[in-house]
Amino acid sequence: MVKENGGARGIGGATAKLMAENGAHVIIADILDELGTSLASSINGRFIHCDVSIESDVEAAVQLAITWKGRLDIMYNNAGIGDEGGSITNIDMKRISKVIGVNMNGVIHGTKHAARAMISGGKGGVIINSSSTAAIMGGLGSHAYTLTKEAILGLTRSSSCELGTYGIRVNCVLPHAVLSPMLVDTYRTFVKDITAEEVQQKMGENASLLKGRCGLVEDVAHAVLFLASDEAGYITGHNLVIDGGFTSSSVNMTFIYREKKTESDHPS
Repeated sequence: MVKENGGARGIGGATAKLMAENGAHVIIADILDELGTSLASSINGRFIHCDVSIESDVEAAVQLAITWKGRLDIMYNNAGIGDEGGSITNIDMKRISKVIGVNMNGVIHGTKHAARAMISGGKGGVIINSSSTAAIMGGLGSHAYTLTKEAILGLTRSSSCELGTYGIRVNCVLPHAVLSPMLVDTYRTFVKDITAEEVQQKMGENASLLKGRCGLVEDVAHAVLFLASDEAGYITGHNLVIDGGFTSSSVNMTFIYREKKTESDHPS
């Protein structure tokens, strides 16, 4: 029994499909009612309207899992939003509060109520949170987005320490520059008419060490599936980066690995 917050489209949608293909009963909890209902129907799952910034919505979604299948095995806290960015000197606290409400408080609500259900069930469980490479490198997201995604890393570590006693594993995925509706929307705040194909090309050129390769929602979905599986049974408190190697190097300094060419490099 899997419950996903923010599962109607993008990474969440791809993960819901993959989980269902692997035999899971999936509940999609999202504010996108039409998309969520359609996807849930296509995978024989369930949909519930859920604003993760409202604790009672999340609690109701977890309760749906208990009512439907009698237990909750996996919780994927994936819901997230960005903002328009801007200088720290002009930061809008009202706008930041909205990002915190979804990105940070939503994960707290999801972890809290999933843990309660799993502890009550007595059979352990898995909680997976979505963060971002913006949590471990500066300059990859707005101030509001960055602070919320870094907070998720801390919650993942601290809750894994407490919940391991109950056989509950807590892990986190950190995607980078994954081609998704959210990424395209972010680009369009700067380039109004940019297409998804153009975003994909730019990401393949600049956001990965695997040149020409852009991160796809399916890449993250497979990582989530692994962390949810028995094969990851000894992994908890871990932050899994899915970034095509981007955070493994200073992309601007990769020239230092190039061999200097000499006359001997060119056979006569």
